[in-house]
Amino acid sequence: MKPMEEIYKEYAMTVYRFLLSRTHNEDLSEELTQETFYQAIRTVNRYDETCKVSTWLLGIAKNVLLSYRRKHPATEDIADQEIPVESAEDAVIRSSERVELLRKLHALEEPRREVVYLRVFGGLSFREIGDIFAKTENWARVTFYRAKEQLRKELSDEQDSM
Repeated sequence: MKPMEEIYKEYAMTVYRFLLSRTHNEDLSEELTQETFYQAIRTVNRYDETCKVSTWLLGIAKNVLLSYRRKHPATEDIADQEIPVESAEDAVIRSSERVELLRKLHALEEPRREVVYLRVFGGLSFREIGDIFAKTENWARVTFYRAKEQLRKELSDEQDSM
């Protein structure tokens, strides 16, 4: 196994993006990334190299996030975040469109919802998403595409009914 400093340099951004996709909060994601690597250092002797280092770290990150959420049950919802706008009219339109899109996204069944979150908000590659789910890169691509098409169809149907 590489020295932890090299592992940190190589995977810190991946862990951060994963956590950002789940928390939608940059400061919290940074803090949880640091906690993830702290936990990794503490438990490095348990890493048996049966999975990729990135998968191992993302598993730790997921557990760190779950632990944080248990201790802090009230978390900020992504729909509460503000969007910079040019005018009050634009703000109302964008806000309602954004909220509707997020409602549709939240209503997606797993794993489609999670794949979209990881790809769009987390900026993860399809390969990284596949690793997280212990599936192939192609599975992640197809799942993302199907989720995107489902969202497009639902939003289009809603527009047509207006």
